[in-house]
Amino acid sequence: MPELPEVETVRRSLLPLIQGRTITTVDIYYAKIIVGDPDIFVESLIGRQLQTIDRRGKYLLFRFDHDLTMISHLRMEGKYFVRPTAKPENKHVHVVFEFADGTNLQYQDVRKFGRMQLVPTGTEGQIGGLKTLGPEPFSPEFTATGLLAALKRHHKAIKPVLLDQHAVTGLGNIYVDEVLWLSRISPLLPADQLTLPQAELLHDQIIAELQMAVEHGGTTIRSYVDAQGNSGQFQFDLHVYGRAGQPCQRCGTIIQKIKLDGRGTHFCPQCQQLPQETE
Repeated sequence: MPELPEVETVRRSLLPLIQGRTITTVDIYYAKIIVGDPDIFVESLIGRQLQTIDRRGKYLLFRFDHDLTMISHLRMEGKYFVRPTAKPENKHVHVVFEFADGTNLQYQDVRKFGRMQLVPTGTEGQIGGLKTLGPEPFSPEFTATGLLAALKRHHKAIKPVLLDQHAVTGLGNIYVDEVLWLSRISPLLPADQLTLPQAELLHDQIIAELQMAVEHGGTTIRSYVDAQGNSGQFQFDLHVYGRAGQPCQRCGTIIQKIKLDGRGTHFCPQCQQLPQETE
């Protein structure tokens, strides 16, 4: 699933391709992509001009004139492409937005898990998963003390707590493994046992890692590409994710992979020991 760096890369690559363009037609080939009435969705977008694209966590927010916002969640396989024709490029294209200048925005989703929803601009924070999102990692609201306080509310392992988007938004399976390794914190550590120095280090590593991933265009493990069809490059800079059976880059201990809350989890058993394991 695309995480914050990948969604931010899609936003940055897509915006200059469609900003300022006016929708003339919307063709929907798989209605379940749309949250709500597909006919109202289409009618509401006709004649609307795209002003900008924002991001909140892993959600894209398409801002149209007259205070209309389209919330788009890419989920596992969602992708946007700009094409010179409204004809779907392949059988996995489920929504096509036609613009007045003749270009077309095609939404492709192999698994059909992605969703689009129209809301009045300014109310998106009251909708579904957006309602409970924690602070953006690049915002002033994201602080080490705030992170510690959010984690202290939970006794379960720190990794699934970081994944649930309440303590901080935008982290997925890849980047949680990475920032925990960088911070020398076991993914199995009960979240409420985190110390302030650990929270300060984790806070800084979250920001640094996500910024670096954005600069590299995100991470392509399977099929992620940006709006121009470019793969990310950050997969070549991963320290622990996908490296099970290989030596830790820091101490040489073999990286382990376990299942934690149903998610594949990579860590170094030497660098990321639980407190009671430390002599």
